[in-house]
Amino acid sequence: MSTIRASDTRRFRVGFDMDGVLADLASAIARHSHELFGSEAPAGPIPPRRRRRLWNRVRAVENFWETLDEIDAGGVARLAAVAAERRWETIFLTTRPETAGDPAQMQTHRWLAARGFSCPNVFVVRRSRGQIAAALELDAMVDDRVQSCVDVVSESSAQAVLVWRQPDDPPAISLDRLRIDVVKDVDESLDLLMKRDGERQRPRSQLARLLQSFAWRSASSVA
Repeated sequence: MSTIRASDTRRFRVGFDMDGVLADLASAIARHSHELFGSEAPAGPIPPRRRRRLWNRVRAVENFWETLDEIDAGGVARLAAVAAERRWETIFLTTRPETAGDPAQMQTHRWLAARGFSCPNVFVVRRSRGQIAAALELDAMVDDRVQSCVDVVSESSAQAVLVWRQPDDPPAISLDRLRIDVVKDVDESLDLLMKRDGERQRPRSQLARLLQSFAWRSASSVA
């Protein structure tokens, strides 16, 4: 009887960041900033004192994380469909702080479920994304922060996918020799991940056919 090794049955395992990749936190923060500071709301980076006031306001909103819009309409639903079809193990990672109402993890779970991803695996984390990718044995991590992607390729064997939504403002780092791919939205990240998943499976399938052929010839010679 042949033995099935764990490496032969392992699913493609991918992590997705939430804010900036799937959820539109930036628009919500801008709206609360305008309501709090009015015409005095800064156009650029928010000064530390105002930033504290702004986040105190945000944390006071009941179930704030469920109020966010989806950045790419239908992106979560497509992710759910692709993950189900290809039988991926999908993990959602976020550093969201707690707000009034339910825990951030529960809010995030309900937000994803409401948009078509039933029973999502959500982790609220604080460590480097590279350490997390290594601990969870991820094959790929999708994030919107350059430093997180650099940490992933530096501290794990996972492929990093950077969602960069400013085509006229390239990341301030050379990504040429790193395992970092740059995409413009969720759809493009899914297309890339499907390609990577296919490339990962192809060599194993060829080896399996070769071993099967060798076993058949051996059996024929004995007969």
